[in-house]
Amino acid sequence: MLPQEIIRRKRDGKSLTGEDIAAFVGGIATGKVSEGQVAALAMAVFFKGMSRDEAVALTLAMRDSGEVLDWSDLPGPVTDKHSTGGVGDNVSLMLAPIVAACGAYVPMISGRGLGHTGGTLDKMDAIPGYVSQPDNKLFRKAVLESGCAIIGQTAALAPADKRFYAIRDVTATVESIPLITASILSKKLAAGLQSLVLDVKVGNGAFMTRGRDAAALATSLVEVANGAGMPTSALITSMNEPLASAAGNAVEVRNAVDFLTGRRRDKRLLEVTLALAADMLVAAGLAGSNKEGLLRAGDALDSGRAAETFERMVSLLGGPANFVENVASYLPAAPVEKAVIADRAGFVSGIETRDIGLAVVALGGGRSAPDDTIDHAVGITGLAPLGAEVVRGEALAIVHARSEAEASKAAETIRAAYSTAETRPAPRKAVVRRIAPTV
Repeated sequence: MLPQEIIRRKRDGKSLTGEDIAAFVGGIATGKVSEGQVAALAMAVFFKGMSRDEAVALTLAMRDSGEVLDWSDLPGPVTDKHSTGGVGDNVSLMLAPIVAACGAYVPMISGRGLGHTGGTLDKMDAIPGYVSQPDNKLFRKAVLESGCAIIGQTAALAPADKRFYAIRDVTATVESIPLITASILSKKLAAGLQSLVLDVKVGNGAFMTRGRDAAALATSLVEVANGAGMPTSALITSMNEPLASAAGNAVEVRNAVDFLTGRRRDKRLLEVTLALAADMLVAAGLAGSNKEGLLRAGDALDSGRAAETFERMVSLLGGPANFVENVASYLPAAPVEKAVIADRAGFVSGIETRDIGLAVVALGGGRSAPDDTIDHAVGITGLAPLGAEVVRGEALAIVHARSEAEASKAAETIRAAYSTAETRPAPRKAVVRRIAPTV
């Protein structure tokens, strides 16, 4: 069928066949389908939606537009996690080595920062010598010998998705749930995974600010992934405050190392990390229940095995062999540190989380345009969590900046992002809901 006829069918609210979708995606990959035609189909899907079967067909077609990795030679289960993005979300840095230390293999293909959210790949690039986009030989070696590798997507994986997303990005069609679903899952399926756990964020620091939208996306992802043959579950987690007490790149790496070694573990970060680890271990067949998964993940963390796994991964991918024990000497540090002083006393009752992320971007720790250079040293540490008691004149956070002017501007943004009340607010769960695998 001609591309314009496929567009016409979807424009008129009719279902597309798997053959229609495969032909259209093939044209995206080869360039035979024009940019205008891709944009037209994206807009038609935005307004008319897609059935589960259509979304499965789109996901599989985009997976098959490039290389599909094969891990069948590994002596254990292959699993991964995907997050929709947040502020202070450095979970991947601890989660991959925790799960690997329990016997799974975690080839974690991650992305860079998008908008106000931080990117796992940008964090790993803060480690000197670390090769975040290795060739397949080094990638496989790191996964085999350490159990995990956190790297970036190669051009060979799901190339149709790369072109499709770039066009969606400039045609106001990014928010379509079927298209988001296919974009995320096509890359995960191309990575050759045997199971997947999703972390769908909700709140004022997430792309999905409303609970019903997050639930709709999580449900779509779980249904389509399972429909495509990959056992998948999802956790909906709160992003109404930064997850870690640090936001930035090097500062989040330092926070992750402190977490792995036990020097400091932010409470909500621990809750989310262990919950995701438990789900991954159950999905991989390494735990018979969520309770057993939590116990195994906690033991891998508390015994130091996860920290050893992380250090081995860093070394195999070109970073320092003694990175964990000498983290402070290896990570870049900004020359200016400025405390964000509380101008009133009380309990932290609200945080405009997105504004915290934007403050990091303004410091140079994120991107305003895709080709912007990242400053890995800048960021924010010591972020007071919801419910914390605040004393007037004491610090709400510490800004790490290149200049006094930039530090002062960021401090103003952060101070304005915090609200206080006379009474401590009721604690909120970090894990809001679990969506189980579907048949």
